[in-house]
Amino acid sequence: MIRIGRTVDMPADVGITVRPYQLVCSVCARGGKAASVSESVGAILAAVQDAPDLPVTLSCNVGEVFAYQDPGTADDTPEGAEFNVRRDLEILHKLNLEPGCTLPARILYHRLLDRIETVAGICGYPRVTSDAWEGCPDAGSGNYERGRALGISAFIPPRPVGELEREKAASLEAMYQASPVHVRPHILLCAVCQYGNGIRPPYAEDNLPELIQVILKKPETLILLVAGADWMMCAPCPYRVPGINGCVNQLGSGGLPNRMRDLRMLQKLGLSFGDVRPARELFRLIFERLPGTLDICRLEPAKPSVWWDGCGAPAENSESYNKGKQQLMIDLGI
Repeated sequence: MIRIGRTVDMPADVGITVRPYQLVCSVCARGGKAASVSESVGAILAAVQDAPDLPVTLSCNVGEVFAYQDPGTADDTPEGAEFNVRRDLEILHKLNLEPGCTLPARILYHRLLDRIETVAGICGYPRVTSDAWEGCPDAGSGNYERGRALGISAFIPPRPVGELEREKAASLEAMYQASPVHVRPHILLCAVCQYGNGIRPPYAEDNLPELIQVILKKPETLILLVAGADWMMCAPCPYRVPGINGCVNQLGSGGLPNRMRDLRMLQKLGLSFGDVRPARELFRLIFERLPGTLDICRLEPAKPSVWWDGCGAPAENSESYNKGKQQLMIDLGI
């Protein structure tokens, strides 16, 4: 890890270590004047824009059982020692993270923008009780709030629309010619839910509706079960990171619950990555073993968590899955 401080020397591909307040300052920088951005904050913004999923470690001077990660006071701002410690801890508290934790930058920025709406009470206080607690002079400037209002795209650029359209066309052409067709396991349930919801081609964000149409015309289409956000199905998804075959939906952490869902699915079906099955046989097995979606999709952590996502929140089986299942059983002659 390279620590970003007053002096910046940072090969970003190995990860960076920052103080929690510096992340907040980077949002302020987006909402303020570019000329006032410090060298360290500018380095954070540049590193994250260049490598949105680089590991970022949040360290602060808290001592006690977390003393192992204390970074020292070299990067303290002039407002005073107690203020610096409290500010970092208030930020970590809002983010529900511990000192010394490491997460991809994308997850941290999503959580920061989601959980911290204002720096009031964090970087400044409604009443100045002494010189030691004057707070940051920019706390009431509105810079943070303006930066936050710009959204995640101000920090992590989205995939260009033109790129997504090209990927859609290329991956569909490959899918139509492929044997077997590559699919990660759990999105076969997504395909059923989409079918039950009436989603039909063309569909911009993935190739599942097109896959279902291929299978309806040729039920013996071979399906290869693969790991990760594979290109053949997920190429046009705005939340796919091509370089790592990764999924970053759900505030940046979608790849984690999705990997667990893949493995739950494989266990239920008695299959493994790399197995190949004819589509009708595979869907027959899915419908026999999975009467609903809860065993695969349900997640229990409260928000914020790297395990939380919208699909895992419902405590009941998906009606869309049940509807799609009934329709596909008829359409596939199962």
